[in-house]
Amino acid sequence: MGRLIALLYGVVTYLVMFVTFLYLFGFLANMFVPKGVDDGAIVSTTVAMAINIGLILLFGLSHSIMARPGFKAWWTSFVPKSVERTTYVLVATLVMILLLWQWRPMTDVIWQANATWLQGSIWTLYLVGIVLLFASTFVIDHFDLFGLRQVVLNLLKKPYVPLNFKVTFFYKFVRHPLYVGWFLIFWATPMMTFGHLLLAIGMSAYILIAIRYEERDMVGYFGETYKAYQSKVPMLIPRLGKVHETVKGQPSDALQESQQEA
Repeated sequence: MGRLIALLYGVVTYLVMFVTFLYLFGFLANMFVPKGVDDGAIVSTTVAMAINIGLILLFGLSHSIMARPGFKAWWTSFVPKSVERTTYVLVATLVMILLLWQWRPMTDVIWQANATWLQGSIWTLYLVGIVLLFASTFVIDHFDLFGLRQVVLNLLKKPYVPLNFKVTFFYKFVRHPLYVGWFLIFWATPMMTFGHLLLAIGMSAYILIAIRYEERDMVGYFGETYKAYQSKVPMLIPRLGKVHETVKGQPSDALQESQQEA
């Protein structure tokens, strides 16, 4: 693939991904977008459950399979390594677009916050989740995570070298701050409908399963260094106090990048 074409491919994919993220935030909040999680044609509960669960499974399986080192070793035999990450991001984004497009509303209310102060507190948590999500990507190198660093280095004819981070900022308190952000985004809502609850449960289950596989691969990749990190820093719930500050290597949310050139 030509270097300029690869760069254009990476930039366009990044922009599509970014817009999709913004749409997802509006989708979950039922604000600012044409179709929210509780909008759309009403179908029977059975049909809605089948479609929505299928979409969640498609999202989880596609992410999990494509993130595995064995799959990467196979598909980089015909996908150039310079755009491997970009292609992963593109497929993940297209699956998310499909989910947003085909999601069926299930509008029975599970809980609802009526007090203004409580609604404000919940929306604050929602915004904290978005900020934490994006801030965590920059801690581990936002542009490497979404494939732009790879295509720029390819354009400059420089070899890709996996990043070697110390554990800093949020990663001193939890091993997966990026996922903590996603939990807040999916769960912080003043009105939880059955459809929103189904999406939150499904995505949370995917995250917990993904963490298990990521951490297993991280131990295989970094060995005792990562085990020491696991023993001192909690997975998702912060524990204030002394943390492990000397671990070098990618935090676990960056596993997919560090593995792609291993």
